[in-house]
Amino acid sequence: MDVSHFLNSHLLDPKMGGKRLWANMLEQAVHAEACGFRGVTIPEHHLLNILLIPSPLQFAVAVAARTTRLEVASSICQLPIRDMRIFAGEVVQAQALCGGRLVLGVGKGAFGFEVGRLGVPMEETKPRFEESLAVLEALLSREEVSWDGQWYKFDALTVMPRPEDPIPIALAIMAPPGIEAAAKAGYNLQTTPLSADHGVLENQVNAFHRGAAQSGKTGQRLSLQRGLYLVRNAAEADRMAGLAYRYYESFDNVFGGPGIVEHGIIKPLSRKQSMDDFRANILICGQDELIDRLSAYAELGIDEIISSSNLGQDQAEVLEMMQRLAEDVMPKVTKTARKAA
Repeated sequence: MDVSHFLNSHLLDPKMGGKRLWANMLEQAVHAEACGFRGVTIPEHHLLNILLIPSPLQFAVAVAARTTRLEVASSICQLPIRDMRIFAGEVVQAQALCGGRLVLGVGKGAFGFEVGRLGVPMEETKPRFEESLAVLEALLSREEVSWDGQWYKFDALTVMPRPEDPIPIALAIMAPPGIEAAAKAGYNLQTTPLSADHGVLENQVNAFHRGAAQSGKTGQRLSLQRGLYLVRNAAEADRMAGLAYRYYESFDNVFGGPGIVEHGIIKPLSRKQSMDDFRANILICGQDELIDRLSAYAELGIDEIISSSNLGQDQAEVLEMMQRLAEDVMPKVTKTARKAA
């Protein structure tokens, strides 16, 4: 199992500003390569103060310019809010500028407030995504593509320039039936149980394997994102769990919640999940427990764990924890462990 680092870009204090926020994320990406992580994954969100990277492809190019081998994945680009005729060219350009290291993670979007403010009702995101994906793949693989669908109608056109490097695509899906269908169709998958229990995670993983077994393809990858922090003592575990729980108070508001956002700041709401249940599910624990739990993930057939470790702590703490994770845990759980540079 490989380990990648999620650049979950949170502007919890608006006074920080975008320059500092994104400089921190770039520093984490460079540090991830030095520590030996497989790659970094980049979110996309708008109009909100969590997961705030409005242009993941632009950010991927910035990461690639500062690294030499790191895989750079979007997690995810939201297709329903884009025009695929423009986006296809942006993908080709980004892959060229990334030196072929881009993995294009795509999805339908998750926050009703966000897509609604961008003119796409949440209930339309799934059908829009499905057609957008079909259009995107056609534009990337064929010349003189025309379309007559529900959301796209256009005469024959060719996206220029044509791709020169493969552009791996991964679909971001959480529901097991959707995971199984996508895997059966041959796609790589990105998923997450968020803060749900291990049974939810197992259902997602098993759905992938059922689908992949029917696809007729080899080498399909399952990447799973999980809140993860290697702690040194009980006090640090308590503090980090508190920060993570506080983050989910905001996340829940916009992920299936009422979407109460004022001046770009999400209002934290009380959670139904208890702190005890929350802590039992996420991976905020010491070295031995973390090795055991990640080893169990590997035995389930998860190809890559995406470590979501930005919980609201200082940048120096994030970097230091990444180093300890790489030195003390990754060599025990990864099949492609790399020495820190």
